[in-house]
Amino acid sequence: MYERLLPASPNWYLSRCSDINSNGVFGFGAKNTVYLMTVTPSWPVLVGELTGHKERVSGFSFCHHPGLENLCSSSSDDGTVKIWDIEQKVVLKEHRAHQSTITALHWAPAEKDLVVSGDEKGIVVCYWQNHGETQSFFPEPRSIFCLSCSPHSGNYVAVGYKDGMIVVIDITKKDEVVHRLRGHDDEIHALSWCPQPGEDLFPSHPEEGSEANSGALAGIKKGCYLASGSKDLTVRIWSTARGRGVMTLKLPNLKRRSTGMDPSLKEKLWLTVHWPKGRPSHVLSSCFGGELIMWDLDKTGKQKWSLLGSSPGSQTHSRIVFNVSSVHLGEEQEFLISTSLDREIKCWDLLTLECCWTLPTLGGYVYKMSFSPVGVGYLALGIGDNMIRVWNTVSVSNKYDSKSFWQGVKSKVTALSWHPTKEGSLAFGTDDGKVGIYEVFSSKPPQISSTYHRKTVYSLAWGPPVPPVFGAEDPPPFTLYSCAGEGLIFQHNPCKLSTDATDIDKLIRSTNSIKHKLSLHSDLSWKPDGRALAIGNEDGSIDVFLAPELKLLCTIQQHHKIINTLHWHHEHSTCPEVSYLLASGSSNAIVYVHDLRSIIESPPESPVLMTEAFRSLAGHTAKITGLSWSPHHDGRLVTACYDGTAQVWDVLTEEAVCNYRGHQGRLLCVQWSPVDPDLVWTGGDDFTVQEWAVSKQEHAKPPRGKKSVELEKKRAFQSKSKAKKKNKSVGKGEMRVEECGVPHGEERCWNTVGVEEGLSDKEEEAMSEGTSTFPPTGISHLLFHYSLSFKFIFVSLHWCFPEMGVKKRKARSIFQLSISMDHRSKEELQEDCLTLATLRHSECKSALGTLLGLFTDRAALYRMLEEEGQNHIEEGYFESAVYLLLWKGDIAGALQMATDKGELTDHLVSMAPMAGYQVWVRTVEAFVKQLCIQEQFLKASSYLLSLHRVYEAVELLKSHQLFREAIALAKARLQPEDPVLGELYTSWAALLAKDGHYATAARCYLAADSSFDAAKVIAKKGDVASLKTAAELARIAGEEDLSHSLSLRCAKDLLSALDWLGAQEVLRTQESLLGHRLLFCTNELLVSRVTETNGITQSSTSSHSWSKPCEGDFLNTLKAVWEREFGVSDGDVEKIQAAHKQLKAVENPSVTFNVSIKQVCLGTGHASVYCALGTRSVCVVYERSLTVALGLQAFLSYLGLYELWWNSNDVPLTSEEGGSREPALLATYGVLLSEVHVSFQATQRAIAEIQRRLSELVKQHARTQESQADAVHYNISLLCFFFFFFFFPLPPLSFSRNDSESLPSLIAMVSEHHKELANIPEHIKKTPFPDVIECCLVILHVDAISPAPPELRNQAVQLLRKYGAVSHCRASQRFLSDTH
Repeated sequence: MYERLLPASPNWYLSRCSDINSNGVFGFGAKNTVYLMTVTPSWPVLVGELTGHKERVSGFSFCHHPGLENLCSSSSDDGTVKIWDIEQKVVLKEHRAHQSTITALHWAPAEKDLVVSGDEKGIVVCYWQNHGETQSFFPEPRSIFCLSCSPHSGNYVAVGYKDGMIVVIDITKKDEVVHRLRGHDDEIHALSWCPQPGEDLFPSHPEEGSEANSGALAGIKKGCYLASGSKDLTVRIWSTARGRGVMTLKLPNLKRRSTGMDPSLKEKLWLTVHWPKGRPSHVLSSCFGGELIMWDLDKTGKQKWSLLGSSPGSQTHSRIVFNVSSVHLGEEQEFLISTSLDREIKCWDLLTLECCWTLPTLGGYVYKMSFSPVGVGYLALGIGDNMIRVWNTVSVSNKYDSKSFWQGVKSKVTALSWHPTKEGSLAFGTDDGKVGIYEVFSSKPPQISSTYHRKTVYSLAWGPPVPPVFGAEDPPPFTLYSCAGEGLIFQHNPCKLSTDATDIDKLIRSTNSIKHKLSLHSDLSWKPDGRALAIGNEDGSIDVFLAPELKLLCTIQQHHKIINTLHWHHEHSTCPEVSYLLASGSSNAIVYVHDLRSIIESPPESPVLMTEAFRSLAGHTAKITGLSWSPHHDGRLVTACYDGTAQVWDVLTEEAVCNYRGHQGRLLCVQWSPVDPDLVWTGGDDFTVQEWAVSKQEHAKPPRGKKSVELEKKRAFQSKSKAKKKNKSVGKGEMRVEECGVPHGEERCWNTVGVEEGLSDKEEEAMSEGTSTFPPTGISHLLFHYSLSFKFIFVSLHWCFPEMGVKKRKARSIFQLSISMDHRSKEELQEDCLTLATLRHSECKSALGTLLGLFTDRAALYRMLEEEGQNHIEEGYFESAVYLLLWKGDIAGALQMATDKGELTDHLVSMAPMAGYQVWVRTVEAFVKQLCIQEQFLKASSYLLSLHRVYEAVELLKSHQLFREAIALAKARLQPEDPVLGELYTSWAALLAKDGHYATAARCYLAADSSFDAAKVIAKKGDVASLKTAAELARIAGEEDLSHSLSLRCAKDLLSALDWLGAQEVLRTQESLLGHRLLFCTNELLVSRVTETNGITQSSTSSHSWSKPCEGDFLNTLKAVWEREFGVSDGDVEKIQAAHKQLKAVENPSVTFNVSIKQVCLGTGHASVYCALGTRSVCVVYERSLTVALGLQAFLSYLGLYELWWNSNDVPLTSEEGGSREPALLATYGVLLSEVHVSFQATQRAIAEIQRRLSELVKQHARTQESQADAVHYNISLLCFFFFFFFFPLPPLSFSRNDSESLPSLIAMVSEHHKELANIPEHIKKTPFPDVIECCLVILHVDAISPAPPELRNQAVQLLRKYGAVSHCRASQRFLSDTH
């Protein structure tokens, strides 16, 4: 319908109010409309609008499933979620499952039918649009700020809350939270999932504060990274597989650009994040001043980011960015679209990180537009968002090439006018009465006139100067005229705006000898040749003056309502007659055109009154707000109207040419293109400027039978009563106030009931925009003008004093009984007069009560007041009864009544001291109780302070958990050592700790001089940083034991992550933890040695240089490191004893099959430390520790032995010089040939073999008894079985095939073996050790390939012969035969 359009600004402070589909169609919510445009590399193309919501659009999202790109969803403050077809631009489905304001919306990328939304009460609603079902979730009782559905699984939804919490929920499991991600401290503004599944992109470093539900972890094993942006100035990357943060990105401090917007407009930070498709290692985020940053997650170093638009002259946002979305168009085109507080939509090329184009948007009503007469195609726009925009409409490279001006404006721009000859000079008027001139092609601030209007400036015009000409010898060729809502027209000197402007009314009265008050002016228009000036007035008249003396030529009395717009025909017409046509529009919906040629060419001696129009253009159904003659035609006029349409007329034939209905609200201004005769521009209160072609319109005339097509849909006018009494005063119709549903709270509409009541268009508009008004100097100037009708006088008074015109309910009298007496019959009222006269002239006074109490003595008045008060109490008007008591002077009674009814007020309490101190105290106490019932605790505590009850006030605040206020009050009014302060701090700290606010709780404990509790509460969070802080706090406070405990706990956490450097750094601050430092050193060396022998893989990148693998005995290496790094030598008796004492307090669980490898290393390292310390001369030798250390050395040698065997073909065991490696080999592998261990292992094998043979015999006999099925003889069979095996020999059972043993002999053999085991020390039996016989066989195999040292080989042969079983003997037969 339109050719080009400047849309309304995208709605602010919403997490997802714009989106783009794979076809390049970008949609965004603005006010209550969704605008759609196609993204191209050169400029955007607006393709349509989605209208249907009644209030602000709060969320928008496309369906990204292939084949369904034409579907989208939107949410609104009207409580609806709608599904749209963008091709048909119709609503397909909708739901109203939310009961609160919807704050977040997302169409699940992995589920084509699922739309998820969240509201400010914490409710998440899943809507399956294919079958219309909804399901609600309530994961957290917090306000939702944003949410995002996983692109890899349709079940998982991440939800961000106002307090910084992030939860991941599985919608297939009701009320189950998969993860609670804690780390942010403020609002979560945006969430974005990594486009690539899995978590193998970069190394993860777990952060603190995350809480995972292990039961739900199985469903999200692979996981996916999640990015979050928060108001706390950080971007965090989360692992959803582990439920922990892996990276924190802090916003850099970039220099804020000075261009763009008014810095006086306060804004809060908004940090949005976006993870572009196809870029798993890049995250895009906004920054402080509108900058966009691309984070490279693989990059190391401090600067991990690149700035978009960093090249000189590049276009960037000047205010915070709210929403970003990206799309791939073709194989090599990737674009990013961003929306910002600066009211611009920008397109970025993600390959070059530069801006492709900018689409300006509008944040307010389009009040005025004007084409420059010098700069071809430059269109100035006056907008209600306090900015002027100048649009180069004929630019070829950029169809939306515009520039914004805000400096010095600071109010809605309601009037514009270009200088007729000076290029770039633009005059503007504002809502607050300001007039200024901008030089749009320079960077200078505007010149502001020193003369302000008292009301909104509605019209500006350049014209020839009129006397007085500011006292200048060489006056400027053109001066600036301004007309405002107070009805005055000022002439400003453009060369020196600092001088006072002149009121042309003075010249008009002087020239035309007018004595009466002039009509209030509403608009003006200079004839293009400067010969005549037309002024429209609020009474509907139009005065035409001859320049320069402003002699009145004629008065046009055609309109009956305020003149809203005037416009002369242009001078370059082919027919000279039409250049004298003056078009005017008012609030009566008819446009009149007058031909003033005869009057201007032959000025009359006295003013002429014109009552007939040259042409009347009827068809509109509401106020006329704008006129514009076509510069390309003769007598072609376009009009803008409140009915929401623009009409093109052929004035000469009085025919309607076409009607444009593309706006969604009222039209406020119109301009005909000076370049293209077929194009017209219109602006309205729908925040849009639209360019449309006359030849492409379907309709020829405005819609009939409606006052406004779109206006009635948006606003519900109160219907005006048609039946009026004949003598009813004019102007008493009710007025109604309604607020328009605008996104930023800038526009408020005050609508009068019906245009017929005579309220002017500009007055009504001023009211709708909240214009500040100034009281008139007097009322007489409104009443003096004899030509004004009474109706207009009333409206003017109504505008100055709004309460006069509003139909008010009459105030309820406090004397209802007396009033009821006045409604008796005439005879009774006359009888009262006689009675009163009799009483007044006689000495007898009777009790008249309420009958004549106002007209007799005080006693009668008191009786009347008492009866009236009782009546008020019965009817429930206690306040009136209290007032009557106060009037009587019964203050105590009034206070008591208000206390009993719970109706005490500040006014009554302030009067209580008049009744005495005790009454005041009782009243304040009662008022405090009343305020507590009303939950006004702060006010109640303040009243307690008036009674000097500080402790009660503090306790009141504390009991309602207003701890900050209670502490502030206590510190301000109590002594520093008062115990109440300590109780407040500890109570608050306990509550804070319960809610998880550990840092604030710690501050409370510190303020209460409880450093121990402060350190403990910080340590509750359990992460490394918190433990470090808690340990340091405890150390500063002198809590050494607690500091040691926390430091050790922190070091163990670092040790579990193999952060050896960090663990030692923590322990280094504690001098008394030397033993644990030695233990950690031992563990690090042990892990390094195991890594050397390929036992496990070490992933730590934080280790000491002395932990690198090296050859030699483990214990000797350990002792050398201790002495070199920790200064622990044989002569340091005190250090060794302190280390022993510390290690005694360390307990390690016994090693079992389910103990982790880290725990095994810790236990082994503990024993190794004991062993190493035990070899010192001053220490007792711990046999168990020595055995464990030898076992450790044996296992390390065992792994090395197999490695030696596998590589024995390449590495000879002896050197060419002869046996130079033998001592090293003996020291390394000789520990494996332990006779005490081989004896223990041989005994265990013998017992196992005997038990195996016994088990086989029992099973064999059992099988023979299975044929006897009689259960009665089963027990007898068992007895016979044991009797048989006790007296008869068993089958052969030994290592030899010829042995034959009985059951008693076998039992005896087992007993002997158990006695042998009993003689072996317990620490030998409990400590693991490699199979010695196996090691002997391996050594002999290695010797057969490459000769081993003779001593080592002989020892292996001896042990094999002595302890080897039959199977071992067969395996070693070849080696044993070689030794004979």
